[in-house]
Amino acid sequence: HLTFVEAIEELASFVGVEVPREAGFVSKPAQDNVKQQFELLEQVAKVYAQQLRATNPAAQTAIAYLKKRGLTGEIAKEFRLGFAPEQWDFLLQHFPAKTLLEAGLIVKNENGKQYDRFRGRIMFPIRDKRGRIIGFGGRVLDDSQPKYLNSPETSVFSKGQNVYGLYELLRKNAKPERILIVEGYMDVIALAQYGISYAVATLGTATTKAHLDLLFRHSHELVFCFDGDNAGQQAAWRAIEIALPTLKDGREIKIMLLPQSHDPDSLIRAEGLANFEQRVTSAQVLSDYFFHHYTSTLDLSTMEGRAKL
Repeated sequence: HLTFVEAIEELASFVGVEVPREAGFVSKPAQDNVKQQFELLEQVAKVYAQQLRATNPAAQTAIAYLKKRGLTGEIAKEFRLGFAPEQWDFLLQHFPAKTLLEAGLIVKNENGKQYDRFRGRIMFPIRDKRGRIIGFGGRVLDDSQPKYLNSPETSVFSKGQNVYGLYELLRKNAKPERILIVEGYMDVIALAQYGISYAVATLGTATTKAHLDLLFRHSHELVFCFDGDNAGQQAAWRAIEIALPTLKDGREIKIMLLPQSHDPDSLIRAEGLANFEQRVTSAQVLSDYFFHHYTSTLDLSTMEGRAKL
C-alpha cells in the first residue's frame, strides 16, 4: 500500500542503505533536513506523552478530561496521546529552535520572538502510513478558541494528503472492507475504543482528491460521516463534488448523516456498537444522495420539473 518511491525508501531502510537520487531531485541537505524533522517529531511526541503522565495539576486536568470522554489508558497509549504544558518555551527548553521552527512546532512573530505553538492542549500525534510522526493536532481543555489547532504545512506534513488514524487502522486490518471518514481526532479514537477500528479523520480541512485516492488504495468502499444539520449536509455535498471524479469501477462511496445533536463519539455511546455499525452498512449510496439533492425541490411528475432536473 505504498507508492513506488515510498516502497523503495522502506526497503532501503530495512537494509540500511541510502537511496541514490538523480541530480536535482532531492539534495542531500534536504534529505538530512527531513530526517532531522522526523527524529525531532518522534522525540517531541515522547516528551508530550511523559507530560500527560506527570503528577502536576495541569496534567491531572488533562487526564480527567480524557476520562470524562470515556477514553481508557490503553487507547490513549495506542494513539500516543500527550499533553503540551501551558508554557511559552517548553519545547524551546528541550530542542533546537531551528528544527522546531522547520517542523512547525514553534512560531516566530513579527518581532522575531519565538514561542511554542501548542500550549495547554491534549496532543494527538499524526502518523503517516509508515508510522512516522509528521505533525500534531492539539485540543484545548476549556472553551477557548481555536478548540483544535493543527501543525502547519511543512516539508513532511500536508493536510491535503494525509488523514488521521490511517496508520492505526492498517495495523489492525491491512485490507478493511470499508473506511469511515469522520471529522475529528476524538471521533476516531472513541470509535476505535468501541470496536470501530476503520475510521479516519481529515486534518481540519475539507476532503481532497488526494485523500480519496489514498484511502481507495486500501478499501473499495468509503463512507462519509457528517452531522445531520445544515452545515453537515453542506459538507457532505462539497465532499461529493470532490469525490465524483475519483469514482471508477470497483469504487463505492456512501453518505451517513447523523441524528441531530450527535457526533460519532456520542452516538456510539448512546446506541452501542451493533446499532452504529448498522447505520454504517445501511448508509445512503452516493447516487441516491446525489439525485435526492437535486430532486428534493423539484416536482418530477411535471415535464418542467423533469426538464429542470
